[in-house]
Amino acid sequence: MKLYHGTNTIVKKPEIRIIGYTKDFGYGFYCTEIERQARRWAIAKRNPHIVCTYEYTPDPELNIKRFMEMTDEWLDFVAACRHGESHPYDIVEGPMADDEVWDYVEDFLAGRITREAFWELAKFKHPTHQILFCNDKALASLQYVDYYEIKDQL
Repeated sequence: MKLYHGTNTIVKKPEIRIIGYTKDFGYGFYCTEIERQARRWAIAKRNPHIVCTYEYTPDPELNIKRFMEMTDEWLDFVAACRHGESHPYDIVEGPMADDEVWDYVEDFLAGRITREAFWELAKFKHPTHQILFCNDKALASLQYVDYYEIKDQL
């Protein structure tokens, strides 16, 4: 499976870095199967805007959690990870909570909106996908292929 990572540097050897703010599925190395999404990630960074390409070969020995769509289980998982809770998975894959959706998650957690209201507000106009490699064992299933620099904006 071909995957993409949008950034501002060429990443030939991905690493697990536990820095910065917590993200949807926790700390690790995030990729996507949607090239346009990786381009958006790259453009959000400072120059240069780089999209790296990888080949992912699934390893049946890894503990993988997949969310095929946004569900109550996905919402609870994202909320826990965004609040710094850990999980036992080597790889987590599923939809992405962008900044707007995260605002709705925060409203839900604070009791300002109901779970039903969250789902009504969280409908995406475009598909999203992310796959998180959580440890070095998971990163071993990912092979660097190439990169390109974005000279124009989406």
